[in-house]
Amino acid sequence: MEHLRIITKNHTNPAYGGALVGAHAVARRLGCSLSHRAPATPDDVEQQSALLDQAIADRPDAIVLLPAHATGVGAAIGRVNAAGIPLVLFVSEPSTGDWAGFIGSDNVAMARDLADRVLSGLPDDAHVAIMDGHPGSITTPERRQGFEQALAARPGMRLVEAVAGDYQQAPARAAALGLLARHARLDGLLVSNDLMAMGVLQAFDDTGRHAAMGSINGTPDAIAAVRAGRMVATASFNTHRFGCLAVEMAVRHLRGDATPGRIVLPADIIDSANAEAWDQPYEQRACPDWDTFAAAHGEAFAA
Repeated sequence: MEHLRIITKNHTNPAYGGALVGAHAVARRLGCSLSHRAPATPDDVEQQSALLDQAIADRPDAIVLLPAHATGVGAAIGRVNAAGIPLVLFVSEPSTGDWAGFIGSDNVAMARDLADRVLSGLPDDAHVAIMDGHPGSITTPERRQGFEQALAARPGMRLVEAVAGDYQQAPARAAALGLLARHARLDGLLVSNDLMAMGVLQAFDDTGRHAAMGSINGTPDAIAAVRAGRMVATASFNTHRFGCLAVEMAVRHLRGDATPGRIVLPADIIDSANAEAWDQPYEQRACPDWDTFAAAHGEAFAA
């Protein structure tokens, strides 16, 4: 029986909880065991590096990693490579190291599509703000780029401010309260993940204000908010699916099967038209068929 160690960025983001649900489901189906670790301090690079070093000492057959930083865990990834432990990444790819495969989405395109959905319902002279994620996260600048591309296509709209919510609920609430205090007019808010959007909704409740908002992850809480009319849309950065495919990729690699170097999945935009179909707990969501998704979305690593 193979044993895999999955290491995420934190214990707080429900999207990563969804990834674990999918990962455990595939591990059970394939007859593997799976253990999970994450930094006690969300997204802490030193703690995640220490967890990688502990995994090396524990000698799992493979490690599945959601890296916390583009470069900050590079030395620890190098030590995993030197130890000869196969590594599969999901959500983000750092700038250094070697890994057997990657599962993720195009963050720029996903953020642009989400922003297009939100901005299409606003007046031509709308005042819009952006809420970024953690400054050290690989996905933060990518999602900002997508938001800015959508705004650039609407020159009458004004980006009034960009703030950081660190991909966490409480910092996002505080950032949103400051944003609302500084701007009497705010028509739209583009938020880089659903957990932060929950903090923004708290700020809306605190102040009696509201703005058209979209965010990213497709978590059950965000889908419920879309169905309730409190959010325009969420993008299905489908971490449940990532968890399923990352574990399957790792096990297939261990068993000598050929696997693509990267599987890049398109994101769905979840709004009032389709939210009911998405409104189900992670435990009720089906894992994708490996052969179908690997064939349709698999890529070799660039030379």
